Amino acid sequence: MDILQQITQEQIRKDLPELLIGDTVRVYVKVKEGNRERVQMFEGTVIKKNHGGIQETFTVRRISYGVGVERTFAINSPKIDRIEVVRHGRVRRAKLYYLRDRAGKAAKVREKL
Repeated sequence: MDILQQITQEQIRKDLPELLIGDTVRVYVKVKEGNRERVQMFEGTVIKKNHGGIQETFTVRRISYGVGVERTFAINSPKIDRIEVVRHGRVRRAKLYYLRDRAGKAAKVREKL
């Protein structure tokens, strides 16, 4: 088991900022189109984090043309170029699933001062 833990510790990324639930983030993802690769930005609110260690994931939600879009990212994935925290949100829950039922101003998360 010690060898397995050692291998996973080498794979964990340490260059990313600490993400908290309710934060508004910009995730820059590498997208492959044919034989070229480009970086695409996905900006939204972090509504959940799962697991820990090597398989840690987080889900980002945004509204695009009036439709809610959620995307789940693996934190340690090589497809993630970088993550920027735009603002920190002030929330009292670990999972923000209630944002799925809200639209407009009601779907906002207060900013942490």
